[in-house]
Amino acid sequence: MAVFGLASVVLYVLPAIVFLVPASLVSAELASGWQGGVYNWVSQGLSPAMGFVAVWCQFAQTTFYYPAVLAYVASTLAYVISPALAHSGVYTAAVIVVVFWASVLTSARGATAVDRLASYGIVIGTLIPGLLLVVLAASYLLQGNHSAAPLDAHHVLPPWHGLASIVLIVNSFFTYAGVEVNAVHVDELRDAPREFPRAILVAVILILLVFVLPTLAISVAVPPAGISLTAGVMQAFRHLLDHFGLGVLVPVIGIGLVVASVSGLLDWLTGPSTGLLDIGRERGYLPPFFQRVNANAVQVRILVAQGIVITLIGLLYALIPSVSRAYWIFAALATEVYLIMYVLMFVAAANLRRRHPEHPRGYRVPALATICAVGTLASVAACLIGLLPPSQLGHANVAVYALGLLAGVLLIGVLPPALLLRLRRPAWKSS
Repeated sequence: MAVFGLASVVLYVLPAIVFLVPASLVSAELASGWQGGVYNWVSQGLSPAMGFVAVWCQFAQTTFYYPAVLAYVASTLAYVISPALAHSGVYTAAVIVVVFWASVLTSARGATAVDRLASYGIVIGTLIPGLLLVVLAASYLLQGNHSAAPLDAHHVLPPWHGLASIVLIVNSFFTYAGVEVNAVHVDELRDAPREFPRAILVAVILILLVFVLPTLAISVAVPPAGISLTAGVMQAFRHLLDHFGLGVLVPVIGIGLVVASVSGLLDWLTGPSTGLLDIGRERGYLPPFFQRVNANAVQVRILVAQGIVITLIGLLYALIPSVSRAYWIFAALATEVYLIMYVLMFVAAANLRRRHPEHPRGYRVPALATICAVGTLASVAACLIGLLPPSQLGHANVAVYALGLLAGVLLIGVLPPALLLRLRRPAWKSS
C-alpha cells in the first residue's frame, strides 16, 4: 500500500468502514445466537451445502495465502544473505517449497510448540520492528530530510487513472479478513449491546494505526516507483538504518521479520484445516482417507495434499518474470476466495434475522439489513476490482489476467467443494 504514499490512508480507512466494521458486527450477532462458527451460521441461514462451501473457502484461501506470505519471507531473508536475491524467482520458489514443508513437519508434532513460537514471534518480529520503522521515519523527517513520497494535502486522494490505478485497495480487504474469529468472545461481555461496538471502535483505530503508520514510514523512505511488494519493508529499513549509521542491524531486523512471518504461518497452518476436518467428519463431506490424523491428532493428510498444490504454485514464481507481480496474483486469489465466504455470511445473517427475529441473541446489530447490504456490496466490488491487473505492476492483458484469476478461484475455491458435495457418501460420516 506504500506505493500510494499519503493516499494509502484513504485506501485503508474506506475498506475498514465498508468491510471490517460490518464483518465484525454481523459475525458478533451470529456468534451470540448460533454456535458452530461460519459453517453453522451459513448452514442455518442458507443451507448445509453452502455452509460447507463457506468453510472450504476459509481453508482454500490459505492455499494462495501461504505462497504469498512465503514470498515475503524469501525477500526479507534475502536482505540477510544477498539483497539481489529478492528479485529472483528461482530463489523465491525454493524458499516457498522448503519453508512450507518444514512448517508442515513442525505442525505435525502438535500445537504446543507452535503456539509458543507464534506468541513470541508476534512481539519479536511484528510489534518491535513496526515501532522501530515508524520511529526511524519520524526521526528522518524531523532532521529536515524530504519524504520519498509527497505528504501534502494534494496527495490525500489516490491518483485516478481508471479502476486499474486503485486495484491494490483489495489488499486492505484481505488485511482485515479473519475478524469473524474474534466474534466468539461477544458472549463474555457483561453488556454486549454497549460494550461490543466500543470494542470494535477501539480495535478499528488500533488496526488502522498498526497498518497506516508503518505504511507511511515506507513511503517516506522509498520512492513509490521503486517499492517491491515483497521486499518493501526491508528496502525502507535498509535506507533508514544506513542513514543513521545503523546498517549493521539490517540482517537482525530481517531475521526478526522472518521469525514473525513463519510463526504466523505455523499458527494459521492447522487452524482452517482443523475446521475443515471437524465439519468433514461430522457431516461426512470428506473421504475417510482425509479424515485420519497422526499420533498428535494433526490432520497431516490434508496438509500434505494442500502442500502438493502449494509446491506447484510456488514453482510458478520461477516462471513469472516479476516476483512482485507473482506475489500480487496469489494475494489477489486468496482475497477472491476468502470474500466468497464473507458474501455467504452476510446473506445468511440477513436471512436469519428475517426468518427468526425472535431467536435469542446476546447481541443485535442495529440496521442489520443495511449493514449486511453494505458488507455484501463491498465484498462483491472488491472481487470485481481484484480481477483487474494493477497499473503499478506494468502493462498486462486484462482479459487474460482476469480469466487466469477466475480459473484459479474456480479450481481451488469452487470446484473442490462442488465435487465433494456431489460425490458425498453416507459412509463418510465419522464420530
